[in-house]
Amino acid sequence: MDNSAQETIVCPKWHRELGIFNRIKPLIILEGNILDKYVYPEQTEYSDQGEILDINSYLYAFYKNLGYRHVIFYSHLRGFFADANDAENAMDEFGALISANPETVGNVKTIQAVFSGRSPTAPEYISLALGQEVESVVIVMDFVSRYIVAPNTMQQPDVLSFTRLQEAALMSRDVQTAGGSRIKNSLVLLVNKVNDLPAWIYLDNPSAKTITISTPGKDERFGFIDAQFRSFFAPEIYREDMAGYQGEAGADALRKLKQRFTGLTEGFSYTALNGLSVLCRKQRFRIPDLCKVVDLYRFGISDNPWQTLKHDDFAHAEEDFRKRVKGQDLALTRTLDVIKRAIVGMDGLQHSSHTKPKGVLFFAGPTGTGKTETAKTLAQKLFGDESRCIRFDMSEFGQSHSDQRLLGAPPGYVGYEAGGQLTNAVRDNPFSILLFDEIEKAHPSILDKFLQILEDGRLTDGQGNTVYFSESVIIFTSNLGIYVPDREGGRRQNVSPKDTYEEVQKKVRAAIENHFKFTLNRPEILNRIGENIVVFDFIRPDVASDILAALLERIAGNLRRSKKIDLSLSEKALAQLNDLALGNLENGGRGIGNVVETYLINPLSRYLFDSRVEKNAAIRVLSVTGGEVRSLAETPAVISCELVRN
Repeated sequence: MDNSAQETIVCPKWHRELGIFNRIKPLIILEGNILDKYVYPEQTEYSDQGEILDINSYLYAFYKNLGYRHVIFYSHLRGFFADANDAENAMDEFGALISANPETVGNVKTIQAVFSGRSPTAPEYISLALGQEVESVVIVMDFVSRYIVAPNTMQQPDVLSFTRLQEAALMSRDVQTAGGSRIKNSLVLLVNKVNDLPAWIYLDNPSAKTITISTPGKDERFGFIDAQFRSFFAPEIYREDMAGYQGEAGADALRKLKQRFTGLTEGFSYTALNGLSVLCRKQRFRIPDLCKVVDLYRFGISDNPWQTLKHDDFAHAEEDFRKRVKGQDLALTRTLDVIKRAIVGMDGLQHSSHTKPKGVLFFAGPTGTGKTETAKTLAQKLFGDESRCIRFDMSEFGQSHSDQRLLGAPPGYVGYEAGGQLTNAVRDNPFSILLFDEIEKAHPSILDKFLQILEDGRLTDGQGNTVYFSESVIIFTSNLGIYVPDREGGRRQNVSPKDTYEEVQKKVRAAIENHFKFTLNRPEILNRIGENIVVFDFIRPDVASDILAALLERIAGNLRRSKKIDLSLSEKALAQLNDLALGNLENGGRGIGNVVETYLINPLSRYLFDSRVEKNAAIRVLSVTGGEVRSLAETPAVISCELVRN
């Protein structure tokens, strides 16, 4: 490793905390990311700068560097043992200090002692070690989360053992080192999370300090990647590709590549980063393709569908969308702007995070105006399959505990093994459109989960697995602003087809902002969505006629293909259906579909059944019942037909 790489190694926060509190707190509890491997930030007699170590080796180097004479480890599986790099007689010397006889088990010297039970127990030996003033000692207890089943169901022997540990820390002595300074005998407990321990061990305990080991931050990851960069590639590939990164411009391009890779690995542990290194080298990735290894690691693919999209695929996208979604030109343009930004790689340029979703859209407006249809069309256009639009009806998640259905139940709860509906769907189909329908009906606690998704692009499910949303497009739909509360506690219509689109847009956006800022008191969610609120317009009369014509064409085409029945409508029948459709515009495209079903499909089906027409026929509809107000429950709709050919 060269000197420039060494300069990028960042000393982690927990390392600095350990150095501060070791002097004053004899009981150190390390929790969190304790199963990872770590980059040692300093050059010492006991470690090289940049060396990758497990937690025990890291702590051995750390405490030896402070001048401790004995750095001893304990596990309830192995007993007391020394680091492999320690002196051959280390356990003999420690045994003499606490009056215990080491045993040799498989060429390794240990001092056998159970955590609780038959004396002498491990806490009794630890009490002796920390209470003496002859030689400085630190004892690291590993796997402490597994010593008891649960803190609130401990048996008396376990309570006694933990009490002895607490007492040992309280009675810890200061010892003079060979260099003349004084250090405190210490006890270090390694736990997955601090509440795996009895609360009285760490709460209101003046001798205890809890330090959290987090996954490496941005600077730490960059330092690791910079220091280990050569190991990511096969030697011959590294030599060939580095020739293209010479000079100031080349160095700048290489640094930007490392920075992007660092951003994509947000939340990764050092173990995962090392796994990326191995995977990249074995798959023989080139340096310019470094970032592709993240997709391979996360999703099991090396060809990202976003990167294989061609310009020609979206050259006529607006025309294709207008064939399925009528009368929403401005909404479609704004939607496609977000998608085109993602395709050309300009999504998130204003943010520091590289793991945000590809796009976030908030579709608002009246019902039946094409919001869901736009999302489905987008899935078809991006991923070649309409089923890649995964829909969640948020009215089903109105309870506070509904987040367990989305993310998975925590351990010990019913349904834990099944996982969450959202996290499972994203894990199975990371390249998808996630459609959250009627988002305003979800419980506010569920909306809080979206903060992390929109900001970090990842979420941890109930089983502890992380799923990534960085390749998804997230779409919220809402009817907010169409109706608003009145003074009597009811609802009044806020917008109507009589309003211009500009008026609809202004009123709906104002109602959405009011809902998030004042009703929910969650303005931060609105900030994450930004200006990506797309308001769909009411279906206007000219658009309604186009939708009706498209529906009739689809019905005729399906009859022709499935039954070889040619269906046509007279001008009178078309005009009647058109008048009925125009009278139901408040319900949007669905309202027009309901009109067609009620006044054409149902009576036509009745006619075909009663006339025993099954296939190979031509039918002309002369007129349909409609125009006047009537109760269909009392008098069903009828049509007048003629059988042109049978």
